[in-house]
Amino acid sequence: MADPRPHRPRPDRITLRGLRAHAHHGVYAFERERGQLFSVDAVLELDTAPAAAGDDLALTVNYADLAQRLHAALAGEPVDLLETLAQRLADVCLADPLVQAVEITVHKPQAELGVPFDDVAVEIRRERP
Repeated sequence: MADPRPHRPRPDRITLRGLRAHAHHGVYAFERERGQLFSVDAVLELDTAPAAAGDDLALTVNYADLAQRLHAALAGEPVDLLETLAQRLADVCLADPLVQAVEITVHKPQAELGVPFDDVAVEIRRERP
């Protein structure tokens, strides 16, 4: 029996990895006082065909501008949870009407866990309704 769902090709993606900022997010007072390094990966889903066809930056996401906006949000007002920060960053990406969906990963490699580790991260996916 044939699959009744329409085949949808994988969407085009623009990826920005390892955007870093020193920030003061966290639930503990020492995290708020000292701050630490955070990094973000953002994977945007959008149709890049119009931009490619016209070789026109106005028809795609300007990743240099996006990087500036994400950095401002990352280094901005402190929040307790990485989940909250990830949502803030997803909202920045989805503010661009060309972005259909976004995956955000927030890394907190200097978190104090009391055991050796490489990284702790929260990853979310949000789609335009």
